Amino acid sequence: MPWGSGAVVEEVSCVNEWHEPVIQLLRYDDGTEAVRFCSYNLRGGFQRSPLIVATEDIPSLRNALAESPGLQTLLKALLT
Repeated sequence: MPWGSGAVVEEVSCVNEWHEPVIQLLRYDDGTEAVRFCSYNLRGGFQRSPLIVATEDIPSLRNALAESPGLQTLLKALLT
């Protein structure tokens, strides 16, 4: 990233008819964290467009979040 090196440390996604919505926890070398909302096309290519999540994809993403405690914590903070 332009603001530093880091890695995707947690990721949840689901695949639908049009794309793969993804939520990622990014951790930079200095220890800071960020959440990225993105999507991939069905060929696995990163899409540079707004993330659109269909209502029918919400349960799949919620279930995937059960295995991603870091993302859960940050997303809960967004809601409170």
